[in-house]
Amino acid sequence: MTWQPTPPIELTPAPGAPITARIGIDSVEIPDELLARLRTICEVVTLADDADIVAESSRDWWPLALHWSLRGEVPQLADLVARPTSTDDVVAVVQACNIARVPVTATGGRSGVCGASVPMFGGVVLDMTALSGVASVDAESGIVEVRPGTSGPDLEAAINDEHGLSVGHFPQSFELATVGGWVAARGAGQFSTRYGKIEDMVVGLEVVLADGTVIRTGGAPAAAAGPDLTQVVVGSEGTLGVITNVWLRAHPLPAGERRAVYVFDTFEQGVEACRSTMRAGATPAVLRLYDGPESARGRGGDGTTCTLLVLDEGDERLVDATMSIVADSCADAGGRVGDVELVEAWMQHRNDTSALQGLTRKGFVVDTMEIAAPWSKLTSIFDRVREAMLAVPHARAATCHLSHSYADGACLYFTFAATPPAEEIDATYIAMWDVGTRAVLAAGGNLSHHHGVGLNRNRFITEALGAAHIVLQGVKDAVDPHGIFNPGKLGLSSSFGETPWP
Repeated sequence: MTWQPTPPIELTPAPGAPITARIGIDSVEIPDELLARLRTICEVVTLADDADIVAESSRDWWPLALHWSLRGEVPQLADLVARPTSTDDVVAVVQACNIARVPVTATGGRSGVCGASVPMFGGVVLDMTALSGVASVDAESGIVEVRPGTSGPDLEAAINDEHGLSVGHFPQSFELATVGGWVAARGAGQFSTRYGKIEDMVVGLEVVLADGTVIRTGGAPAAAAGPDLTQVVVGSEGTLGVITNVWLRAHPLPAGERRAVYVFDTFEQGVEACRSTMRAGATPAVLRLYDGPESARGRGGDGTTCTLLVLDEGDERLVDATMSIVADSCADAGGRVGDVELVEAWMQHRNDTSALQGLTRKGFVVDTMEIAAPWSKLTSIFDRVREAMLAVPHARAATCHLSHSYADGACLYFTFAATPPAEEIDATYIAMWDVGTRAVLAAGGNLSHHHGVGLNRNRFITEALGAAHIVLQGVKDAVDPHGIFNPGKLGLSSSFGETPWP
């Protein structure tokens, strides 16, 4: 049976009422001849066939939209869902939609939290979950060929036991997302400090362009044959083409593992310990530093001290050397050894999303904002973002942890909450994102580390990229001249109209 996406929260329209589109842009009309053509290619579900399936396929885990779902609304409704099972199916669907000038929004697990898979102008949702499975494994080279609709657990199960391999990509959405979604959103796993983000794992891609051309990018350990076209597609959020095959680097299953916990009096001390570790060349798989409030939530803190969780895995000689450097860096920064059992507690609960749904049902505005910046900017961003968010009316909390580290900087992951009146939920959510994002950009941080842009960050991207956004628009115009792929995203102009949100 094909793996199916997990709904983010219940859709609850009033009794007898239809599910409606919150944003309410007029959809592009689907010509009868296009619908007839699509039905000859693959399984198709229309609003008339099953409105519930189309509505579920038109939303993701965007936290603001969860509030809308409880009122029976999705951000926008597709006109139909098409489910290809092969690259040839994708080619035929895309060609037909390109000729008819109908939008195509590719989706997988729909686990994104920024609205990237919302079909802003209706049209066709291309559900890629039936194009799944591991196609081949080159165990000698450590390369796995996998279809984009494959879930994380299915991928790991297929290569762990038979081949002794692991890709090492374990995002919080591991059980919810697909490989194609990892690549399209430039995702990061929780062990990324050891294994890298998804862009570091991709060897090559097969991509269907708007005119139906199938291209293959990458394929070599390193190349100097012009720009790396793989990296043009990675992170493009379905705006440039449809990913139909992915080649990923895989590693031998780890032979050993070690864990440690350190406690610091200040967040700045913990940041320095992480910086010193990375600058020394050590790359522990997990290096997660929590501020005072987050440390107090089940991580052994008292509300003022900050907790650093460390885990490394791999060849025991490398693990021993890495953990020795971590210990020295933490001691030099003023850290104390903490309760190592806190790592196991985090491992057991790290993918739990129940708090999001529970707080949403209670009327809380709650979300996360992850960014990255050089080490020299992190402390300023840590202070300025929390201060800006807490100044928004009805704000209740703005906390932070450091979740992914690099030689030159790290990712800060902010969690914020507010309790506005019901009629001010949207305005409060928008205000907290506005002040938080602008504080990050003003202090030298980037727009997103691994959640992507989607609809929620769309309004910031031209500011974040500056003049370079013109280049992105040029690429879009060249490979998708009619703009059918996921219109209304990445700040790209659209022949279907302007995106009115927010």
